[in-house]
Amino acid sequence: MPLAVDSVSVRFGGVLAVNEASLAAAAGHVTGLIGPNGAGKTTLFNVVSGMIAPTSGRVTLGGEDITRLPTHRRARGGIARTFQRLELFSSLSVFENVQVAAEIARRAAPRRVAGELLERVGISHVADVAAGDLPTGTARLLEVARALATEPQVLLLDEPASGLGHEESSRLGALLRQLAAEAIAVLLVEHDVELVMEICDRLFVLDLGRIIASGPPAEVREHPAVIDAYLGAG
Repeated sequence: MPLAVDSVSVRFGGVLAVNEASLAAAAGHVTGLIGPNGAGKTTLFNVVSGMIAPTSGRVTLGGEDITRLPTHRRARGGIARTFQRLELFSSLSVFENVQVAAEIARRAAPRRVAGELLERVGISHVADVAAGDLPTGTARLLEVARALATEPQVLLLDEPASGLGHEESSRLGALLRQLAAEAIAVLLVEHDVELVMEICDRLFVLDLGRIIASGPPAEVREHPAVIDAYLGAG
């Protein structure tokens, strides 16, 4: 199991943002983390990627405890992520954003890597455009390409379909399934329920900081607590 989160809690002053949450993301699978706004999903991603330290609990990668490792050590160890709020190098071109990531990861032929990844995510036609001038949906695909440039074992995607049209979302879903087939553990936070139900092998549902359900999508969809907290009766 490449990634495991074990009984993680995060407290900000008097607010318990994440409460004894446990989940796992396996190589070769797409795992979804869903739940209402404010449930603690991005906070949990921040714990996994090393941006914040948990109050309690631990995170392991390939069986190794990485709970106290800094962000750059986790990145070198195989964790890459995208962000709910875009974090691109806005003054650099689309191509340069990916090339820089490939260079930092010490990839051979970083220019070739950048070109191949832009083609793979379907945005090679905007390679020379400044990242800051991209529409939101295209910028999110750029973040995916940049994350892939580091050759991750675990890919954390925070609302990657936000801003995408239906056709773009379908292509993204197909890409994520392909990445899983290449033995990457894909873990995504996403509000596009149709996409999540279609591409995920397993779901974890977070509400008020707690995991309230987990399992295959068809099973989670029918869970009474999930319907009540997030999906609704419709």
